[in-house]
Amino acid sequence: MAKYFFSILLFCLSMGVYAQGNAPFIILLGTAQDGGYPHMGCEKTCCSPAWKNTTNRRFVVSMALVDPSSKKWWLFEATPDIREQLHYFNSLTKGAYNYLPEGIFITHAHIGHYTGLMELGREVMNTKNIPVYVLPRMKKYLETDGPWSQLVRLGNIQLMPLTADSTIALPDNINITAFTVPHRDEYSETAGFRIATSVKKYLFIPDVNKWEQWNRSIVKEVEQVDIALLDATFYDNGELPTRNIKEILHPLVTETMATFEKTGSQTKSKIHFIHLNHTNPMMWNKAKQAEIKKLGYNIAVQGEKL
Repeated sequence: MAKYFFSILLFCLSMGVYAQGNAPFIILLGTAQDGGYPHMGCEKTCCSPAWKNTTNRRFVVSMALVDPSSKKWWLFEATPDIREQLHYFNSLTKGAYNYLPEGIFITHAHIGHYTGLMELGREVMNTKNIPVYVLPRMKKYLETDGPWSQLVRLGNIQLMPLTADSTIALPDNINITAFTVPHRDEYSETAGFRIATSVKKYLFIPDVNKWEQWNRSIVKEVEQVDIALLDATFYDNGELPTRNIKEILHPLVTETMATFEKTGSQTKSKIHFIHLNHTNPMMWNKAKQAEIKKLGYNIAVQGEKL
């Protein structure tokens, strides 16, 4: 009898491992602000180590949503680094998935988030109807402004309209919900995404104005997910002495931490800071990185599986 129960236990454990191994997950393909790291033209203390040592370099914010069961994956953001990021994903996953994603989700029309679409055109990949998921203003922008409109006209990409606060279903019970956040919306609205899988819920907000300008509570939004990837462009208001920080409306990391100061450690531990500008010491200063982690937060790591 004992041998029988032991066999059952082994079977259950093995099934658990199998289920875990086939659960959807995300891989961070970039953690930097639109200009990447090191930043063009910067030879200061923040960037000089990355010019000298390529292992210190970071791609622009992007991530892959991976579903092992269906052997499919989706890309979030088409960055200027998309060429390297597709190769990076293929290397990290040892070629287990198609080189091109099943679709691409775009947040907004700032250069770090959509301009990689040009690599899908006939000058490079000449893809066929890659689904690109966008909110209405972003859709209109890509349809009517060149060179992006050529991608649509030639069938390199197929625009898939999203509606704010409506959910679309992907294979294996993966649900994606786009929502809008306040930002500098010169050419399009700005989206954030909630991703719900069978095992985890994710929040993806790489670009946003101050949290208090949003008509929702960021604390409540984080409490409802397992992992929150949040805009951390600048650490504090002393990073850009030549510019008026009040004109750059990203939430400072110090402000975000103040917002979450009274929450418990469980809530803080859900936060992974992304979209770091090259001036942000969290990108390159080990002492600052250790300080943030001691306070209970996470700094997104390129290549990390969540």
